[in-house]
Amino acid sequence: MVVAGAGYLLRFPRKGKVDRLGPRSSGVSPDRSPRLRRTSVVRWNVGRKERVMVPPAAERKSGAAPVSVRPLDEADLDLADEICRVAFGTFLGAPDPFGTVDYVRTRWAADPQAAFAATVEGEVVGSNFAANWGTVGFFGPLTVRPDLWDQGIGRRLMEPVINCFDAWGNRHLGLFTFAHSPKHLELYRRYGFWPRFLTAIMKKQVTDGAAVPGRVLYGELPATERPDALSLCRALTGAVYEGLSLEREIVAAHAQGLGDTILLHGAGSELDGLAVCHCGAGSEAGVDVCFVKFGAVHPGPEAADRFERLLDACERLAAERGLGQLDAGMNLGRPDAYRRMIDRGFRTWLQGVTMHRPNEPGYSHPDAYVIDDWR
Repeated sequence: MVVAGAGYLLRFPRKGKVDRLGPRSSGVSPDRSPRLRRTSVVRWNVGRKERVMVPPAAERKSGAAPVSVRPLDEADLDLADEICRVAFGTFLGAPDPFGTVDYVRTRWAADPQAAFAATVEGEVVGSNFAANWGTVGFFGPLTVRPDLWDQGIGRRLMEPVINCFDAWGNRHLGLFTFAHSPKHLELYRRYGFWPRFLTAIMKKQVTDGAAVPGRVLYGELPATERPDALSLCRALTGAVYEGLSLEREIVAAHAQGLGDTILLHGAGSELDGLAVCHCGAGSEAGVDVCFVKFGAVHPGPEAADRFERLLDACERLAAERGLGQLDAGMNLGRPDAYRRMIDRGFRTWLQGVTMHRPNEPGYSHPDAYVIDDWR
């Protein structure tokens, strides 16, 4: 999930009208002499709002100070989180679109060596995160402070994540961004990423369901059994896409207390399906939400039936945790899986596009029954 040129929420004096110097205004006063104008914005800062002035490009301090990129430290997390929130708030026109969702701390804790900060004069002004899913890698959220927009900081934050992918040996790379933003599509095209199908972020209200036969939770397994469970998970995801591994997400969800991973056993020794679920505030789900960060079933003739069972198991977990909403991302390159979610009452509340490098479907094709969204 990427907003490289955002950071403060612009003031909206009337519906549909943004109070800023827009592309149709020349910034020339009535006497025809050029002038600089500061933009008034509302900054949303940990539950309070403040009006601040964002200087025009000619006054931004980044022109005088070099940008450095380094690993993101634990002491940086509060500021990085604030920048992330106001960046997306600006882009989406909302004060804090994440609420109790936490991307920055959870992704830093999952792999601190894959989290990066951009600094100007020693102060954090942006961040980016890389994720290693075996042969698949993706990055985000990438965010930059607003008074430093359009000055190449986003490109600087791309460098270390590309280095991570090279070191990990990922062969299929991706990201989630907003399909209507030519600026973002062009930035990532320069790095070899190409837009493919839309991805729908969907939600439904949770209803109590019956117990699902064969469902086991990773977190309830004895510690001695977890390595074998991870091996079964690797075998399943490897059947979906060669080398795909969700071990990082499974272990992180358990270690950080973010939720749990559903293991769906079938008649044989292999897993029929798995789903990494975040639950509640402080995770990537948010208050009263169960978020399926990744789900997949073993491919084959009975994959659609397995997918229905996996969705049953996810909703059952949400109900057991007392959560009212189930969220899941679905790439529209998987049309039957998408249709089945609609038939169950899922509806799209956010839509974006995944960009892939190379320009190939990966595991987003009609025979795949996979849930994810690369945000």
